[in-house]
Amino acid sequence: MINVHKIKQEICEIGDRLYKKGFAAANDGNISYRVGPNEVVCTPTMISKGFMKPDDLCIVDMEGNQLSGRRKRTSEIMLHLAIMRERDDVKSIVHCHPPHATAFGVAREPIPQCVLPEVEILLGDVPITRYETPGGQAFADTILPFVQKANVIILANHGTVSFGETVERAYWWTEVLDAYCRILMLARGLGRVNYFTEPEASALLELKQKLGFPDPRTEMQNCDICANDVFRDSWKQTGVEQQAFQPPKFHGAPASAAPPAGSNGSAGATPDQEALIQAITDRVMATLQGRRS
Repeated sequence: MINVHKIKQEICEIGDRLYKKGFAAANDGNISYRVGPNEVVCTPTMISKGFMKPDDLCIVDMEGNQLSGRRKRTSEIMLHLAIMRERDDVKSIVHCHPPHATAFGVAREPIPQCVLPEVEILLGDVPITRYETPGGQAFADTILPFVQKANVIILANHGTVSFGETVERAYWWTEVLDAYCRILMLARGLGRVNYFTEPEASALLELKQKLGFPDPRTEMQNCDICANDVFRDSWKQTGVEQQAFQPPKFHGAPASAAPPAGSNGSAGATPDQEALIQAITDRVMATLQGRRS
């Protein structure tokens, strides 16, 4: 028998982590846990996730109707219920706004694969939804094309939602994703991102299967493993486009993101930035030439 009070305590503990990690500012975010066939514990609206008490939490049915609780249930409960209806194995859902992962959702930049072993095994390809005003069923429906093939989803211009069999496991996926996104930004700031070779990527995918983690890439024909192929068909509908990160296409493509020829090492620079870099280079060379003469 499920101990509802203990579940509420666990939700409060994860809420405290979200707040302290900076994943849920002010009253951002919401958490839920399914405790019965038609009963879901969820966080209330308008409360900081870092200061919740078990008595603050609500219980709703699978239609979103509030069954108990002195506070009003979260306005985004329909998102949670949509995931639970699609995935019988999911008990808990965490929605929040981790800064680095959310930045990818704002930029509509797909999360590159084949960079970190832990991310390959735990996450794989991470989808980005189309944008919809938060709160209603239309917003909840944005996750439907992706929920069967991922455990964490980026909500365009909004945040993330992750899910699992426990509250802590649901939270883990978000923490792993945000740490990865931060590493990607730092690496690109240093100049480039080096990707796995095809044998290295294949070895990780094989290890993932042995550990019992499913990966949609193993079911795809002509999949390039690292080329974000799983959710590529949705990009036109969701506004996603590869710009800052270009994972390798195998079959002759290079294994790392090197600066384009003629860019003076300024990977990702715009034409105006390129012109400025060239002007500075020309001025320095002219000055040096003048000193020599």
